[in-house]
Amino acid sequence: MLRQPAFGHRLRKLRTARGLSQTALAGEGMSTGYLSRLESGARQPTERAVGYLADRLGLESADFEEPATGSLAHALTLAASTGSPDAVEALRRALAAEGHESPVLRWQALWLLARAARIQGDHALERDRLDQLVGLGEEVGVSELRVRGLTRLARCLRSIGEITPALDAAVEAHRIALREELGVEDRATALLALVSVQAEAGRIGDARVHADELTVLVEGRSDALWAEAMWTAAAVRMRLGDYPGAQSCLDDALDRFGSQEDLVLWIRLRLATARLHLQKLPADPEQAQRRAAEAEAALAFVGTPALRQDLTALKADLAFATGRYDDARDLLGTLAADQPRMTYRGQVRLEILRHQLLILGGDPSGIQGLRDLAQQAQEDANIDLAAEIWRVLADALTQAGHAGQVVHAGQAGHAGQVGQAGRLSGVSAVGG
Repeated sequence: MLRQPAFGHRLRKLRTARGLSQTALAGEGMSTGYLSRLESGARQPTERAVGYLADRLGLESADFEEPATGSLAHALTLAASTGSPDAVEALRRALAAEGHESPVLRWQALWLLARAARIQGDHALERDRLDQLVGLGEEVGVSELRVRGLTRLARCLRSIGEITPALDAAVEAHRIALREELGVEDRATALLALVSVQAEAGRIGDARVHADELTVLVEGRSDALWAEAMWTAAAVRMRLGDYPGAQSCLDDALDRFGSQEDLVLWIRLRLATARLHLQKLPADPEQAQRRAAEAEAALAFVGTPALRQDLTALKADLAFATGRYDDARDLLGTLAADQPRMTYRGQVRLEILRHQLLILGGDPSGIQGLRDLAQQAQEDANIDLAAEIWRVLADALTQAGHAGQVVHAGQAGHAGQVGQAGRLSGVSAVGG
């Protein structure tokens, strides 16, 4: 139970940490006089008042309680050392309660909280944390922190399909990293974000130049940064239709990057390689199944909801590629019953497959569904994805015996995009 005067002290601290006056916090739902008496400890808070103030501050009612872990520094140490859900929750509460702590401490806390959200596939929460992180980076003025925040934000925005702001963030991170002559780690992570977003935006030539720059920068390594660079280089080569080159990059990563370094990345590399085997010409479902089985065996150790959904989606694609359409429909139904934790591209991929199955079943709504998806991707500046959807639509029409139909008035203008770049929807540029 919240008691005075501890509640009033905490309330005042939370309000001032956010730069709010009593009038601004009270809003229209509470008098400033009542708020003043709460802060002074003269009035015991009601459940309704606590809920209202928590909502105004963007908190939960429990955040008014004294953190059991003590200071933000203490909670940060526990979260960094264990990463357990309880430690992450304690860190969130400590951060909410200790807004007056140093900006660097708050930056570190937000970095860990954003990472925890990303692991769980909660991209909306990750973005919220990263928006705050980037602001703090500007406040602190440390170039490395600015680049890391912008880089992570760019990758998050790409994951949720917001390509234009993702490109802005990636370009700025790369610019700062070069101007300040930062170390290899920061320059390479900035390039990772830039290449992946440029590829999504259809700027394949720029992406190839920066991908080559990236591979030179990490040459001689075999760590997670190097493995992601190989994955990114493979994605660009796939978009250019260089399937042997893409497979060479991924095979190198699979051979040299060990699971003990980063098991999540190790799994994602196998999922990406499986998709490559489905996308290349000719497709190789047997090799795709082998890599999927390796990933599934490791999921017993780091089975986050996002990874499990990625694997299920891959199984659905495998079923479709091998003509097991009923199995593909069942797997799509399984995914539809869960809260989505996949990236924007991953979710669109599921919609593509669903519409392909409709077309094969003789349902014409699948044709319009693919058109709508392609047009939405174009409006979102996701040119690469739009080109892929137009290609899938053309293939689906042919397979369904509608080769004589015109795909869409004006679609011919997209034919040049469809060719090489459009054959890469199955491989995303980076792991997270």
